[in-house]
Amino acid sequence: MSPRLPTAAIVLGIAGLVPFVFLAIAALSVQNPSESARFLLALVAYGGVVLAFLGGIHWGFVLHPVLPEGLTTDARRDATRLGLGVVPSLIGWAALLTPLFGVPEIGLAVLIVGYLGTIIGEHHLRRRGALLPAGFMALRWALSIVVLAVLITVLALRLIGAKITFL
Repeated sequence: MSPRLPTAAIVLGIAGLVPFVFLAIAALSVQNPSESARFLLALVAYGGVVLAFLGGIHWGFVLHPVLPEGLTTDARRDATRLGLGVVPSLIGWAALLTPLFGVPEIGLAVLIVGYLGTIIGEHHLRRRGALLPAGFMALRWALSIVVLAVLITVLALRLIGAKITFL
Protein backbone atom coordinates (compact mmCIF):
# COMPACT_ATOMS: atom_id res chain seq x y z
CA MET A 1 0.00 0.00 0.00
CA SER A 2 1.36 3.43 -0.86
CA PRO A 3 1.61 6.14 1.81
CA ARG A 4 -1.37 8.46 2.31
CA LEU A 5 -1.39 11.94 0.88
CA PRO A 6 -0.98 14.50 3.71
CA THR A 7 -4.05 16.64 4.41
CA ALA A 8 -1.89 19.75 4.04
CA ALA A 9 -1.16 18.73 0.42
CA ILE A 10 -4.87 18.65 -0.31
CA VAL A 11 -5.55 21.99 1.38
CA LEU A 12 -2.56 23.72 -0.23
CA GLY A 13 -3.37 22.21 -3.61
CA ILE A 14 -6.89 23.63 -3.46
CA ALA A 15 -5.56 26.97 -2.19
CA GLY A 16 -3.22 27.04 -5.19
CA LEU A 17 -6.27 27.36 -7.43
CA VAL A 18 -7.13 30.79 -5.99
CA PRO A 19 -4.48 32.70 -8.00
CA PHE A 20 -5.59 30.94 -11.20
CA VAL A 21 -9.19 31.99 -10.70
CA PHE A 22 -8.38 35.52 -9.45
CA LEU A 23 -5.92 36.27 -12.26
CA ALA A 24 -8.26 34.83 -14.89
CA ILE A 25 -11.15 37.01 -13.71
CA ALA A 26 -8.89 40.06 -13.52
CA ALA A 27 -7.43 39.45 -17.00
CA LEU A 28 -10.93 39.23 -18.45
CA SER A 29 -12.72 41.91 -16.47
CA VAL A 30 -10.28 44.81 -16.22
CA GLN A 31 -11.25 47.32 -18.88
CA ASN A 32 -7.83 48.97 -19.27
CA PRO A 33 -5.98 46.91 -21.93
CA SER A 34 -2.53 47.38 -20.39
CA GLU A 35 -3.78 46.31 -16.95
CA SER A 36 -5.57 43.35 -18.48
CA ALA A 37 -2.33 42.38 -20.24
CA ARG A 38 -0.44 42.52 -16.92
CA PHE A 39 -2.97 40.21 -15.28
CA LEU A 40 -2.72 37.85 -18.25
CA LEU A 41 1.08 37.87 -17.95
CA ALA A 42 0.72 37.13 -14.22
CA LEU A 43 -1.60 34.21 -15.05
CA VAL A 44 0.87 32.78 -17.57
CA ALA A 45 3.73 33.27 -15.09
CA TYR A 46 1.86 31.60 -12.23
CA GLY A 47 0.78 28.76 -14.51
CA GLY A 48 4.39 28.25 -15.63
CA VAL A 49 5.72 28.20 -12.09
CA VAL A 50 3.09 25.70 -10.94
CA LEU A 51 3.76 23.51 -13.97
CA ALA A 52 7.47 23.47 -13.08
CA PHE A 53 6.55 22.49 -9.53
CA LEU A 54 4.53 19.55 -10.84
CA GLY A 55 7.59 18.15 -12.56
CA GLY A 56 9.67 18.67 -9.44
CA ILE A 57 7.27 16.56 -7.40
CA HIS A 58 8.48 13.48 -9.25
CA TRP A 59 12.09 14.25 -8.41
CA GLY A 60 11.05 14.17 -4.76
CA PHE A 61 9.29 10.83 -5.21
CA VAL A 62 12.41 9.33 -6.83
CA LEU A 63 15.03 10.89 -4.57
CA HIS A 64 13.15 10.21 -1.35
CA PRO A 65 10.87 7.26 -1.95
CA VAL A 66 8.72 5.93 0.85
CA LEU A 67 8.43 2.32 -0.17
CA PRO A 68 6.11 -0.26 1.31
CA GLU A 69 7.98 -3.17 2.85
CA GLY A 70 9.32 -5.60 0.27
CA LEU A 71 9.26 -3.18 -2.68
CA THR A 72 12.33 -1.76 -4.34
CA THR A 73 12.86 1.02 -6.82
CA ASP A 74 13.43 0.41 -10.51
CA ALA A 75 16.53 2.37 -11.66
CA ARG A 76 15.44 2.58 -15.29
CA ARG A 77 11.94 3.77 -14.43
CA ASP A 78 13.38 6.23 -11.91
CA ALA A 79 15.76 7.68 -14.53
CA THR A 80 12.84 8.08 -16.94
CA ARG A 81 10.78 9.71 -14.21
CA LEU A 82 13.59 12.17 -13.41
CA GLY A 83 13.89 13.06 -17.09
CA LEU A 84 10.16 13.50 -17.50
CA GLY A 85 10.14 15.61 -14.35
CA VAL A 86 12.14 18.26 -16.22
CA VAL A 87 9.72 18.53 -19.16
CA PRO A 88 7.01 20.52 -17.30
CA SER A 89 9.65 23.10 -16.31
CA LEU A 90 10.69 23.54 -19.92
CA ILE A 91 7.08 23.86 -21.06
CA GLY A 92 6.39 26.41 -18.29
CA TRP A 93 9.48 28.37 -19.33
CA ALA A 94 8.35 28.35 -22.98
CA ALA A 95 4.94 29.66 -21.89
CA LEU A 96 6.65 32.44 -19.94
CA LEU A 97 8.61 33.51 -23.01
CA THR A 98 5.60 33.96 -25.30
CA PRO A 99 4.42 37.29 -23.82
CA LEU A 100 7.90 38.69 -24.52
CA PHE A 101 7.11 38.23 -28.19
CA GLY A 102 3.76 39.98 -27.90
CA VAL A 103 1.47 36.96 -27.99
CA PRO A 104 0.44 36.02 -24.44
CA GLU A 105 -2.46 33.89 -25.75
CA ILE A 106 0.09 31.44 -27.14
CA GLY A 107 1.44 31.19 -23.59
CA LEU A 108 -2.00 30.08 -22.45
CA ALA A 109 -2.10 27.46 -25.21
CA VAL A 110 1.38 26.21 -24.26
CA LEU A 111 0.27 25.91 -20.63
CA ILE A 112 -2.85 23.99 -21.65
CA VAL A 113 -0.71 21.50 -23.56
CA GLY A 114 1.72 21.30 -20.63
CA TYR A 115 -0.95 20.62 -18.03
CA LEU A 116 -2.66 18.04 -20.24
CA GLY A 117 0.64 16.32 -21.01
CA THR A 118 1.68 16.29 -17.37
CA ILE A 119 -1.52 14.75 -16.03
CA ILE A 120 -1.64 12.18 -18.83
CA GLY A 121 2.03 11.35 -18.23
CA GLU A 122 1.38 10.92 -14.50
CA HIS A 123 -1.59 8.70 -15.28
CA HIS A 124 0.64 6.46 -17.43
CA LEU A 125 3.37 6.43 -14.77
CA ARG A 126 0.84 5.26 -12.20
CA ARG A 127 -0.46 2.54 -14.54
CA ARG A 128 3.12 1.35 -15.08
CA GLY A 129 3.67 0.96 -11.36
CA ALA A 130 5.24 4.27 -10.32
CA LEU A 131 4.68 4.62 -6.61
CA LEU A 132 2.55 7.60 -5.65
CA PRO A 133 0.82 8.38 -2.37
CA ALA A 134 -2.77 7.17 -2.12
CA GLY A 135 -5.05 9.92 -3.36
CA PHE A 136 -2.33 11.71 -5.35
CA MET A 137 -3.84 11.04 -8.77
CA ALA A 138 -7.36 11.91 -7.62
CA LEU A 139 -6.10 15.26 -6.32
CA ARG A 140 -4.00 15.87 -9.44
CA TRP A 141 -6.94 15.14 -11.75
CA ALA A 142 -9.29 17.39 -9.75
CA LEU A 143 -6.82 20.28 -9.64
CA SER A 144 -5.83 19.84 -13.29
CA ILE A 145 -9.44 19.90 -14.46
CA VAL A 146 -10.00 23.24 -12.69
CA VAL A 147 -6.74 24.71 -14.01
CA LEU A 148 -7.46 23.53 -17.54
CA ALA A 149 -11.02 24.90 -17.39
CA VAL A 150 -9.67 28.28 -16.28
CA LEU A 151 -6.92 28.42 -18.91
CA ILE A 152 -9.18 27.24 -21.75
CA THR A 153 -11.89 29.72 -20.76
CA VAL A 154 -9.45 32.63 -20.64
CA LEU A 155 -7.91 31.65 -23.97
CA ALA A 156 -11.28 31.23 -25.68
CA LEU A 157 -12.65 34.52 -24.35
CA ARG A 158 -9.44 36.39 -25.23
CA LEU A 159 -9.49 35.00 -28.76
CA ILE A 160 -13.06 36.18 -29.36
CA GLY A 161 -12.40 39.49 -27.63
CA ALA A 162 -14.96 38.97 -24.87
CA LYS A 163 -14.81 40.66 -21.47
CA ILE A 164 -16.42 39.79 -18.17
CA THR A 165 -18.42 42.65 -16.70
CA PHE A 166 -19.80 42.79 -13.21
CA LEU A 167 -22.89 44.84 -12.46
